[in-house]
Amino acid sequence: MSNDLPLTPEDVEEIASILAKSSYDVLDIETSRFRLRVKRSGEGFTQEWSPIGGEETKTVASAVEPEVEAEKDGLLVIKPPLPGTFYRAPQPGAPPYVEVGDKVTPDTVVAIIETMKLMNPVHAGVAGEIVEIVPDNAQAIEAHTVLMKVKPA
Repeated sequence: MSNDLPLTPEDVEEIASILAKSSYDVLDIETSRFRLRVKRSGEGFTQEWSPIGGEETKTVASAVEPEVEAEKDGLLVIKPPLPGTFYRAPQPGAPPYVEVGDKVTPDTVVAIIETMKLMNPVHAGVAGEIVEIVPDNAQAIEAHTVLMKVKPA
């Protein structure tokens, strides 16, 4: 089974809209093909889904697995595979996930990309030290935009 969410972007946007208009914080949907959980998170939503079928069910979290590429200067760049709005912190007024000079591991959350009102955490995908944060907070970005540069550990 594909790791892509078996819903269209419009379906997910409609689900987020329904949840935004309700007093609920979590919405669980289960069909014969998948289970989807949409959860209120600050100003937006996070999603988690898993395919259903066969004996083995694999959970796919909404965290964004970044592309990590090496540059000529030896630094690694972190790029998200999806477009949206780049946020450095989990909510307005909260401290940023990372600052220049911070050490990260592959599992460190470094940012959030909001796409269709869903908040998608971005992990570093690499171990090292953050040397540059490229976009401004709350800046709209395209897929594959360089978010951060990392000096490998």
